[in-house]
Amino acid sequence: MELLEKAQEFIGRKMSNMSTSDRVEASREAKALILSINEIYKENKDSSLMDVMKEVTVKKKKIEKRLNGVPLV
Repeated sequence: MELLEKAQEFIGRKMSNMSTSDRVEASREAKALILSINEIYKENKDSSLMDVMKEVTVKKKKIEKRLNGVPLV
């Protein structure tokens, strides 16, 4: 399960002191991880895969919040 190792490495990665281009790259990497794990999840219905997807999604949302900024309203 090389994919799960990549996901765990992504989750454990530090996100401080990242440039904007680093954040964009990390967001795209997270999206690719989520989609590929989802394909495996569709076949297996393994709950541990869902947990990993949720953790990656949370980290992805934090990165994208920082990219897009806080809404003015």
